[in-house]
Amino acid sequence: MHRDAIVRLDRAHVWHPYTAMDAWQEADPIVVARAEGAWLEDADGRRYIDGNSSWYVATLGHGHPRLRRAFEEQARTLDHCSLAGVAHEPAARLAGELVAIAPAGLTRVFFVDDGSTAVDAAVKMCAQGWRQLGAPDKTRFIALDGAFHGDTVGATSLGGVDVFRRPFAGVTFECVHAPFPEPAAYDKALSALRDIVREGAATIAAVFVEPMVQGAAGMRIYGADFLREVRALCDRHDVWLVTDEVFAGYGRTGPMWACEHARISPDLMCVGKAFAGIVPMGAVLVNERVFSAFRGGRERAFLHGHTFCGNPVGAALAREVLAIYEDERVLDQVARKAPTIARAFERLAGVPGVERVRCIGMIGAADLSGGGGGYLDEAGWRVYDEARKRGAYLRPLGSTVYVCPPLTIPDADLERLLGILDESVRASLTRAGA
Repeated sequence: MHRDAIVRLDRAHVWHPYTAMDAWQEADPIVVARAEGAWLEDADGRRYIDGNSSWYVATLGHGHPRLRRAFEEQARTLDHCSLAGVAHEPAARLAGELVAIAPAGLTRVFFVDDGSTAVDAAVKMCAQGWRQLGAPDKTRFIALDGAFHGDTVGATSLGGVDVFRRPFAGVTFECVHAPFPEPAAYDKALSALRDIVREGAATIAAVFVEPMVQGAAGMRIYGADFLREVRALCDRHDVWLVTDEVFAGYGRTGPMWACEHARISPDLMCVGKAFAGIVPMGAVLVNERVFSAFRGGRERAFLHGHTFCGNPVGAALAREVLAIYEDERVLDQVARKAPTIARAFERLAGVPGVERVRCIGMIGAADLSGGGGGYLDEAGWRVYDEARKRGAYLRPLGSTVYVCPPLTIPDADLERLLGILDESVRASLTRAGA
């Protein structure tokens, strides 16, 4: 189909996520026709470096031949069956392999469709689990200001980004939001969290955190010390700790799991995005205490599950992702490439109009001045426009511009991406000041 025909059909019928649809009707969109490695290609043949790994999914790049082969091979033998009271090899082997590399103590795996449904499942596990352990009042949750845990109603309830949560007031459940540990206010944030947990321990089921970095809030990074303190606080007051590794996991921050920075293990861990490479799938890993709450008969079972949870094709792909990580030494690639990103953002910090930069692993982010700030700010979209002219896809978070490229991006492509970012930030700030 010709590019113009695709755009006409799209405008007539498709409702896009996180998109102002009135403006979309006038936009000249990128129409992705194919992808390979770190690159997206438009239907008109123009190529763009995928600067955010297509919403952080393509950690191994696009079109990895081993993932394509695993998809085809699994589909030929067992394409789908329910996991309700049925076992199959791909899910069983995947669960064993996940437990083997998970933080210590996580021994059980509940499969879901994606990151948001992993968080929803974790919420329900906590609420039902505590009730069945004899603590029925433990139904409340704590998250951090600026948290983003997904788009389902349960995940939205935990969210601390007002622009994402406000439209659904009245249908979301209560969540107590503790201050984010900004570097200049670390002690204050920790003290506030301690007070919340100490005073409400009898009614608090769990603390949810994005370990080390809050993605949607603008790539806000905090220290491992805070995460260790949260773990100790939960232990002291018998509150479960849930780490949302949907974005930060699978090597994005350096180690396989972001909670490894703090050398802690959660009670529950949510994973998704990079999990199965090219299909939607995720999981919740839990320790034996959480799992034990659901023993004792059908009336204590976890009555929750999605049609495609643990599906054979997704499980086979997720196993192949883990194998590629090991065979291609992906985490070693991250350790080698992360300093390149850090140096690029250090240079960007000296540009007038760049307010703050930060990096962790394969994440680099910069805040731009010139607007009101926040997710709805246009400053980052000016960079997006400049980057598109130069051959990179750099979708911003309002006034925050960032890179989260595939972890396996070739060195030359990474240097090119960072060069485009630098040029685009400078050009956009010049344009804004003109």
